[in-house]
Amino acid sequence: MRVSVVVPVYNEEATVARLLEALARLPLDLEVIIVDDASFDHTWDILQTLRQQPPFDRYRYVRHSTNQGKGTALRTGFSYVTGDLVLIQDADLEYDPQDIPRLVERWTTAGQPLAAVYGCRNLSQQPWLTRWGNRFLTVITNLLYGCRLSDMETCYKLMPRAVVQALPLQGRRFEIEPEITIYLVQAGLTILEVPIRYTPRQAKKLSPWRDGWPALLMLLRRRLAKPFHLPAALTCQQTASTDDQTDQTRGLSEVIQ
Repeated sequence: MRVSVVVPVYNEEATVARLLEALARLPLDLEVIIVDDASFDHTWDILQTLRQQPPFDRYRYVRHSTNQGKGTALRTGFSYVTGDLVLIQDADLEYDPQDIPRLVERWTTAGQPLAAVYGCRNLSQQPWLTRWGNRFLTVITNLLYGCRLSDMETCYKLMPRAVVQALPLQGRRFEIEPEITIYLVQAGLTILEVPIRYTPRQAKKLSPWRDGWPALLMLLRRRLAKPFHLPAALTCQQTASTDDQTDQTRGLSEVIQ
């Protein structure tokens, strides 16, 4: 079972090296794809240094020439994945990579190819506005789409690769989080939840007002639009990546306009 980890990065010079080191220590077969969304600090320089060293030379490094938002960075990363499952990992270490094996184990033991696993956070340490904003968006998601989620906005979403690459995602910023959830629910996937560790940081890029409204609009707009359905020919029976595919992704670095 190979897991493709997509890491969107923007000005994370303080944590990106520690994150990649933590991923390298996991007892999993990982494909790691880092998408730098035009950082203006030393993030890209750090990544270019790391990619010369094992085991980081096995990872793929992609850079946007202009800042386009987390959603666009994720969509770029999704276009490269070749593993059986896909996981989103933020680079700021709010989410502990040591929880990843638990998410993978939950998906495996569920025995449901059409399933996703969300890491459910304890948000008690977040500022009250952020905490209630997250809760509000989750409640609206449950009401509009008939699901029973505890934490829709979580970064940790583990999904079958075939499904991820079939989703018609358009979100450019943080509204991609509800967009992913909407499409998974409409596609008929069972969303399972696993409690995870969560350490909120002080200098958070996410703004409850700036990013909360687009997320709410995404939920409302997609509810009024035609529901998404997976292509009839699509199955979630993943096949192992070939050796040739693995070799092609090792240590590659490129810039996307």
